[in-house]
Amino acid sequence: MRRMSRSLSITSLSGLPLVEEDDVPVENLLLFEVAWEVTNKVGGIYTVIQTKARITVDEWGDNFFMMGPYYEHNFKTQVEQCEPPTPAIRKAMDALISNGCQVYCGRWLIEGSPYVLLFDIGAAAWNLDRWKGDLWDTCGIGIPYHDREASDALIFGSLVAWFFKELSDELKEDRKVLAHFHEWQAGVGLLLLRSRKIPIATVFTTHATLLGRYLCAGNVDFYNNLDKFDIDKEAGERQIYHRYCLERAAVHCAHVFTTVSQITAVEANHMLHRNPDVVTPNGLNVKKFSAMHEFQNLHSTNKSRLQEFVRGHFYGHLDFNLEKTLFFFIAGRYEFSNKGADIFLESLSRLNYLLRVHKNDVTVVVFFIMPAKTNNFNVETLKGQAVRKQLWDTAQAVKEKFGKRLYEALLRGEMPDMNKILERDDFSIMKRAIYATQRHSLPPVTTHNMQDDSKDPILNNVRRISLFNSRNDRVKIVFHPEFLSSTSPLLPMDYEEFVRGCHLGVFPSYYEPWGYTPAECTVMGIPSVTTNLSGFGCFMEEHVSDPAAYGIYIVDRRFRSADESCNQLTQFMFGFCQQSRRQRIIQRNRTERLSDLLDWRYLGRFYMRARKLALSRAFPETYKMDALASLQAEGFRYPRPQSVPPSPSASLHSTPHHSDVEDDDDEEDEEEPYDEDEEAERDRQNIKTPMMLEAVPPGKKKQPGQYGN
Repeated sequence: MRRMSRSLSITSLSGLPLVEEDDVPVENLLLFEVAWEVTNKVGGIYTVIQTKARITVDEWGDNFFMMGPYYEHNFKTQVEQCEPPTPAIRKAMDALISNGCQVYCGRWLIEGSPYVLLFDIGAAAWNLDRWKGDLWDTCGIGIPYHDREASDALIFGSLVAWFFKELSDELKEDRKVLAHFHEWQAGVGLLLLRSRKIPIATVFTTHATLLGRYLCAGNVDFYNNLDKFDIDKEAGERQIYHRYCLERAAVHCAHVFTTVSQITAVEANHMLHRNPDVVTPNGLNVKKFSAMHEFQNLHSTNKSRLQEFVRGHFYGHLDFNLEKTLFFFIAGRYEFSNKGADIFLESLSRLNYLLRVHKNDVTVVVFFIMPAKTNNFNVETLKGQAVRKQLWDTAQAVKEKFGKRLYEALLRGEMPDMNKILERDDFSIMKRAIYATQRHSLPPVTTHNMQDDSKDPILNNVRRISLFNSRNDRVKIVFHPEFLSSTSPLLPMDYEEFVRGCHLGVFPSYYEPWGYTPAECTVMGIPSVTTNLSGFGCFMEEHVSDPAAYGIYIVDRRFRSADESCNQLTQFMFGFCQQSRRQRIIQRNRTERLSDLLDWRYLGRFYMRARKLALSRAFPETYKMDALASLQAEGFRYPRPQSVPPSPSASLHSTPHHSDVEDDDDEEDEEEPYDEDEEAERDRQNIKTPMMLEAVPPGKKKQPGQYGN
């Protein structure tokens, strides 16, 4: 499990309330969370349910269970099998098992160790035709024979609904049950149990609408045409009409409907025709350090490891100063347009032009971490790391000889003769090593051999903008089409180490319901670029008065043209390149301070509200709640830092050239007073309740500087 780390003490904002004791009597309730990704890593929802488990277990204890599909390998490696703590659950399991189905219970070996109930889809597949008929008779939704995923979802949902029927019969009126379903694959179970009138409170969360993903993948102008789409026609043309019907039915059958962000709420209102009752932002488990400087040390350590990789990858062309080299990156699923790789590459071309025109001595190395089909590592890339290691070994051998002779000369009381301290063989060895670094080709753009090089969108756009890692380019590109691993012979770093070593994460997504990648950057104190079409970007606009001052650059992709968005992204990156090292350190401190906003201990309150609301709607005689009451302390708005802004545009310097040795730059220190303790304390005192994020009226655009410096 990936657990992020941040500092405590002076940067923690005590004004942010964490999860409080819930007034729902959980001892009389059972909570089930149903998702296809329970113990089964498929996408971002896995991260949501995995990281949220700890605070949910803290609140509900042994009354909390997760439900998902059974996969033998996952069960053997991630789950400790055990008996359920509740006899009624054991009896419900036995009822399914006695009818030829398989259900497994255990503790998921993640933080919090929640109980999991896993249903074997393969063992129950013999019921598929009967259950398809039941779904058609009950809901009028047919599942095509060729859609394996929808068939599996139906089997899983039927097993879940069957289990809840048996459990409800066992519990009778003794305890109430609350079930939370994630996404359409799990929503089939919600649909069935509601159609059978099983007395259970239900919550349904969509992390992204089905049709929204498909439409955005087709490069349509999605957000400006939300009200113009013929939803049924679009779903039918993409052969997902049955899936869309399942999703929409689950949304309307649930007692409470939630989405993960405000932008997805707008999308769901148009695509699924229901406004979410609660927006439940995604969080992370934030591990806190005892001292603020520790995360800065981690950045320095991992940056050095990235520099070693760059030394090998660019051998023979290493004519740039690594101490003045910045590392940018983009990571995620290989969705070229949805993830914003298209405008990122165009912006890099423009950034390269600006850096060259301004004769800037900063070099930017950009990593694309997006998994694609490959035929293993590129030979030239592996050779680069071998050459680097050989040079290092040669330097160490010569240094050892040099040191020994110097030591012996000093012991004899003699000043060493520098002409004799190195022998002719030593010079030969060093010359041979230098000749080995000669290279007649450019450093490769990609670290692997691509299966379909000529059709790869990233490589085709690299060819279009002619960023081939030549000596004149100030922007270098490294495409790593594989997930990072600490066991890799090429770049032996895991994802968290890699992110900590970079200077800026760039995620200019067009379609991003939440956006865990910039959130993870924030928790690790790394500035990032996001957009106002991502859930994370909207969340930060709502909670932070001046996101850019805190290292969160928000590109406007909703109300600007693609070319204008490209120029804005270019200016963000160029401004970042102009910062001095000291300004970057200040900005990382501020970025890391936002971690409290993304901690589940704060964001868990929104899930609490959704559960309370579901109970009050399903069992109004027992649980009362004012549905119109606003969530106490709905959120907070971080004030704009009163100290120096991180961008050099406000300083007296008009050129991008700043010293990297700020400790000796007394004049700059006088112009840029900064006290981390004082600023953190000022933020703690000035936190105030935010204005709610409102929709922009039709025909009116946000002003470009509304959230900027």
